[in-house]
Amino acid sequence: MSSTFSFWDYLVFICYAVLILGVGLWVSRGKKGQERNAEDYFLASKSLPWWAIGASLIAANISAEQFIGMSGSGFAVGLAIASYEWMAAITLIIVGKYFLPIFINKGLYTIPEFVEQRYSTNLKTILAVFWIGLYVFVNLSSVLYLGALAIKTIMGIDLIYGVIGLALFAAAYSLYGGLSAVAWTDVIQVFFLVLGGVITTYLALDAASSGEGIIKGFEIISDRAPEHFAMILDKDNPEYDNLPGIWVLIGGLWVANLYYWGFNQYIIQRTLAAKSLKESQRGILMAAFLKILIPMIVVIPGIAAYVIVNDPEIMASLGDLAQHNLPSLDEADKAYPWLLQFLPTGLKGVAFAALAAAVVSSLASMLNSTSTIFTMDIYKQYINKDASDRTTVNVGRISAAVALVLGCLIAPLLSDLGQAFQYIQEYTGLVSPGILSVFLLGLFWKKATNKGAIIGVLASIPIALFFKVGPNGWSDSPIFVKLPFLNQMGLTAILTMLIIAAVSLAQNKGKEDPNGIPLSGGYFKTGGVFNIGAFAVLLIISALYAMFWSA
Repeated sequence: MSSTFSFWDYLVFICYAVLILGVGLWVSRGKKGQERNAEDYFLASKSLPWWAIGASLIAANISAEQFIGMSGSGFAVGLAIASYEWMAAITLIIVGKYFLPIFINKGLYTIPEFVEQRYSTNLKTILAVFWIGLYVFVNLSSVLYLGALAIKTIMGIDLIYGVIGLALFAAAYSLYGGLSAVAWTDVIQVFFLVLGGVITTYLALDAASSGEGIIKGFEIISDRAPEHFAMILDKDNPEYDNLPGIWVLIGGLWVANLYYWGFNQYIIQRTLAAKSLKESQRGILMAAFLKILIPMIVVIPGIAAYVIVNDPEIMASLGDLAQHNLPSLDEADKAYPWLLQFLPTGLKGVAFAALAAAVVSSLASMLNSTSTIFTMDIYKQYINKDASDRTTVNVGRISAAVALVLGCLIAPLLSDLGQAFQYIQEYTGLVSPGILSVFLLGLFWKKATNKGAIIGVLASIPIALFFKVGPNGWSDSPIFVKLPFLNQMGLTAILTMLIIAAVSLAQNKGKEDPNGIPLSGGYFKTGGVFNIGAFAVLLIISALYAMFWSA
């Protein structure tokens, strides 16, 4: 496969890599006579403008799990997987209006810090350990695996070498420069990943129409795979367990989205580094508009690949090259890398740079946030409370390196994932309902207590495991019904909140907790630009769901 990569493709990719490393190292340089402090390293000196925040949010979010995993789900399921993106756009508006004012007002470095201020140090430590484990054992490892899988499919490079190469690339600038290097290079990464995605979508639709253009191509894939354009799946759809019909809109997907965009360190850290609340909210708004675009450049190519692979005439028109690494429904995650081989000389390098940008930007973000939580919430709390800025920054770099090594060791073990995007969502779903419950009640219910939150979050794991293993394992029993994992997440969150509420009310006899957050009348007031943009986002999402509601 590497023979299909020309000199120009290699040159484009090398130029991209040099540009990213150069910019990353340039913005990481220290000012003469000034030592870098913790705020510089972990929060980019709180100097990010709205457009850098918006770009960085998307670069951190869009990774191999979208380009590879979501395209694979588009191949296997169809447009319904776009609910993760389009509902995320609405979630971003909620986060910008109701969560950010509180977080920025409190001057946080990390999300666990909020837990300490609202509840206790013990609960902060429990959640910090949860997050570090999730980032290393699920997020870092799966992004490394999927990125390396794409490199193997496109260029024939062994999986382990792909994992090591991606890890070294991300480490080269992010470990030294911190969030500043990550955020400013993300602006460039977003340009490449959107450009590469648009090019690949054009190629896939043009191939589906046998060269008659993208409009004709879209008409063909819509006509030949109408079931792949239903946003709301019927119960008889084989993928209903992953995307359970109307429950996607009113159930557990809200848990996944609110947790991810509102209380996930490697996402929210960018907004905490803003110049001001207004800049942060405008960055969130920019990201919401970009989220509407994402399915067009990652899901549509997957659907096009499904139509092409199942149409002998189209396959014949593509020639012998089309038979290389042909994706099947059992290997859906090969769909996106498989499409890239049909790009003309030079554009292969652009598309490959886009894929690398998606992977490396997310890796860099996860590394920075993992090190931030470990350093600020564990090292400075329990190991060295009086650590100097130099020591704090060095510990951040070392902990990021350790997390990266662990991710590299785990990544090759994930070769039997199937649909990787669903795997990531499902295992994140074991911890996200409990964390979301603690935060929502902590933010908006003054009677929530530390004891209630600790009991609730610890109880959420066995509750989630019960729904995952119990009813599914005993589905033949008349008592239990097999539940889609999004419904499991929704029920886990509801039960966790009930436990927190019950314990809190019993402990304080219905009185408000002294750490409850006083929310004044004007706390959530937003400017005209944000309000108009938010209305536009809601309008566009409503129109998209109306257009693609069912097959």
